[in-house]
Formats: sequence, structure tokens, C-alpha cells
Amino acid sequence: MTWFKRIAAPGVRGAEKASVPSGVWKLCDGCGASSLAKDVAAALETCPSCGHHFRISARARLQHFLDDTEIEELGVDLVSSDPLGFVDTKPYPARIAAAQRKVHERDAFVLVHGALKGRPVLAGAFEFGFLGGSMGSVVGEKVTLAFEQGYARRAPVILFSASGGARMQEGIISLMQMAKTSAAIARFREVRQPYVSVLTDPTTGGVAASFAMLGDVILAEPGALVGFAGPRVIEQTIRQTLPEGFQRSEFLLEHGVIDQIVSRGELRDRIAVLCDLLVGVPA
Repeated sequence: MTWFKRIAAPGVRGAEKASVPSGVWKLCDGCGASSLAKDVAAALETCPSCGHHFRISARARLQHFLDDTEIEELGVDLVSSDPLGFVDTKPYPARIAAAQRKVHERDAFVLVHGALKGRPVLAGAFEFGFLGGSMGSVVGEKVTLAFEQGYARRAPVILFSASGGARMQEGIISLMQMAKTSAAIARFREVRQPYVSVLTDPTTGGVAASFAMLGDVILAEPGALVGFAGPRVIEQTIRQTLPEGFQRSEFLLEHGVIDQIVSRGELRDRIAVLCDLLVGVPA
């Protein structure tokens, strides 16, 4: 081993494993393959090997989906209050502050007015990293605002859902957002503009039980988990084994719950065509 001693740097006692900087590779939950993170990002956070869809931030999704023109963000100043003085292992305001620092968003939903292939649209997306995309008063208000603005501007509404459901820290106030958003959709339909709902992984709880399932057209990304209660909860309740793939988008399409499964890279083109068909006049 004299040759090693000659080339080893001073102070090095033996060979060490070469380390790979964190964030260079990404492991796929679908096929188990490791891909360069930059290749996954270039494929809109999908696996280059099997097409598995990773979760994506709200802003990254909207940036890819909308035209590269001026975008107006709506409801920017809305922040959750603490109506119940809720405390578990930490106070609710502390959880909100931690989530804001983590994902650099004020709450779990981003709403913008922009353009899709030249057509003005209202588009909103959930930020799942913010308390699991849970729906509290702010999320409910922003979703309602989407349909109010769609009504006022006579523009289509496209929403991308990714949520664990109602936010328990706001109690009945969070549950009331289900009725509030559903009522806003009913009024929005008076202007005969389309509402396209896109279900991503996961779309569950009160979001799935309200506006996410009320679209004129309901699309889903491949492999998305969609349902009210999770599969484990259902199995424990009914004491039966559920079918393979239960509550995944492929299962829902087979049983007529959704209209189409569309890969993330195709959503922009597909929804633009749907808007043209449903409105009747190209932008």
C-alpha cells in the first residue's frame, strides 16, 4: 500500500467513500429508479423512467400551465386567524408561521388571473407542503374568490386540488368552506363559463367532498389518490379488503367518477382545447 501513502493527501489515513451532494439524484416512488434531479425537474417533476408524478409546488404548476404573460395574483393579503385558540403540541399560529417559513406561502392555496393559450382564465393550485394543503377559512375564501372573479370577468376557472381535507384547527369554520365554495360554483354557472377541476395526489377529505368533484369536466393526474376517507380508514371501518388500486385515478376512471386521466405535461394543451369546446368561441 506504499503507492496509496504517496498519493494520499496529508492527514488522510485511508480510503473514504466518495460522497454525492444531496439533491443531485431523486428516487422514484413508482419504479424505484434513481434519476438526476434536473431531469425530473425538466419533465415537470415526473419520473423519466416510468412517468410517476411527484408532487409539485403550486407556483411551479401555475407557471408551467399559464402563458408567459402578466399574471395577477388574487387574495394575496389573506391570512388565517385563530378563531378557536387551538393548541395541540403547539399553538395554531405557531404552526401557520412554521408552514409559511417552510414553503414561503401565506396559506395553502395560490390564485391568479392569467391567460391560457391567449384566453383569460382564473387558475388556482394547492400548496400541499403548507399543512398538507388543508382547507381553512383562507383557502375557502380564495376558492370562492376564483368563482366570483370568474363570474365578474366571464372567464373559465381551472383549479388544481392537492389536499388532506378540512383544517381541524379551524373546526366548523373549515367545514363551512365546503358549502361556501359549492354555493359559489352554483352562481358561477349562471355565466355559462367552464369550470375544469384537476385532481392531483392526494385530493381527499372536505376538498374531495365539495368543489373538487363539482367541475364541468373532472380530470386527474395518473396515480392520484382521490377520495373522502383514506383506504386504511375505510378498511378498518368496513372490515373488508379493498380492491387493488382503490381510490387511485385509474380506478375512478374505470368506475365513471372522473372524465379523463391526463399526464402533467399534457394538461395545458388538453384544458385549452376543453375551454374552446365548452365556451364555443376560440380566444
